[in-house]
Amino acid sequence: MAKRLIALAISLAVGAWDCTKSRLRRFADRPAPISGVVLYYHAVKPHQRRRFARQMDELLKRACAFPAGSPEAMTEDRRNVAVTFDDGFESVVENAVPELVKRRIPFTVFVPSGCLGQRPPWVRRGRHAVCEERVLSASGLRTLANVPFATIGSHSVNHRNLAKVDSTSAEHELVGSRADLETAVGTRIDLFAFPHGAHNAALLDQARQAGYRRVFTVEPTMINSKADEFALGRVAADPDDWPIEFRLKIAGAYRWRHYLHRSRQAV
Repeated sequence: MAKRLIALAISLAVGAWDCTKSRLRRFADRPAPISGVVLYYHAVKPHQRRRFARQMDELLKRACAFPAGSPEAMTEDRRNVAVTFDDGFESVVENAVPELVKRRIPFTVFVPSGCLGQRPPWVRRGRHAVCEERVLSASGLRTLANVPFATIGSHSVNHRNLAKVDSTSAEHELVGSRADLETAVGTRIDLFAFPHGAHNAALLDQARQAGYRRVFTVEPTMINSKADEFALGRVAADPDDWPIEFRLKIAGAYRWRHYLHRSRQAV
């Protein structure tokens, strides 16, 4: 709880600074750069559905929703937010997707192709928040692919940390998952989210060679509207976020955590 409150306090300061800069730009008649935030969720449990729905209402009140794979679609007159989900859990389809479709919010679900219909094999702790979740079955995946506003992306084959495997194994995870998913849903798969957010320059090159148009990390960075941006950062979101936390996240005020990610990677 203490860490959460400290993070909130820092983000409030960042948000206040952003508001000051915005006022100064308006005073100087200088347009703000087009930018946005990509959120990523995991599970949305039944008791969280109402909270998630309120978050989506808040998103539409304060921002424009855009497809995560198309930052060039962001608008210049409002905040921009994209919604994504990692792991392809059934609870997302059951509880989040109906709320998104109702509000016409585009969303992307990243699925580990070798885990369809299974409990998440990458979860080792019995008390982990998603240990009782189940990845979509093949038929559930096909159904989701036909849902309005839905995009399917790859999350590797076996949800392995690609930064800890050799290049041959990484290629299998990148290429094999894309082939599996394209066979399953019958459409092109060109978006990829790194499991655990683990990536490096070599993996980015492999992802390009595997045919992905864009890839996603878990570094909480803002994104811009450059159509040639390949790797996009994302901000972690949860239906249990406090309302003030969620507002700050969609405003990009949690981007300071990017520096924590960089310092950890440097260790």
